[in-house]
Amino acid sequence: MKGEKKKKIVKTIKIDVDKCNGCRACEVVCSAFHASPKYSSNNPARSRIRVIRDPLRDVYVPVCAGEYAVAECAGRDKYTIDGKEYDECAFCRASCPSRQEFKEPDSGLPLKCDMCEGEDEPLCVQWCLVDALTYEEREEEVEETEEQEELEIGLEALASKYGLQKIMETVARLSKKE
Repeated sequence: MKGEKKKKIVKTIKIDVDKCNGCRACEVVCSAFHASPKYSSNNPARSRIRVIRDPLRDVYVPVCAGEYAVAECAGRDKYTIDGKEYDECAFCRASCPSRQEFKEPDSGLPLKCDMCEGEDEPLCVQWCLVDALTYEEREEEVEETEEQEELEIGLEALASKYGLQKIMETVARLSKKE
């Protein structure tokens, strides 16, 4: 039996790659926000946003961390944009076994953008001086059970990859930080 529909606020960060100048302020403020304690250090490896940079070609693409992927994708397509060739992995938001991006440097657990939970809008958006990043909220109708199922699927995937003990240790460590 399907659950009832309910309204859910969906938060997104829109990225305008034509405006990004590669300053990486978004990475710096994100990593500082997620440091423990907050703002005590700056390590872009902990950032939930990365700027894919190719300064010689004047290409800067901010990418926010998305869902964890249990397996590598099958595609290794190349894309040509404005006469320049790119590997699709560069623009992928997932934390997966084939790359190190969006993994916590100490534990190796995947990172995901949390929209700077507790803030009015994500700090990367607030600190982007060229407005390459903008914050949007919109309302969507979703099944009532969808959110719980999503959480359970994510936890099952993490447990199968890293083991329940490592997840519990990480949660305990994170809960001490707050």
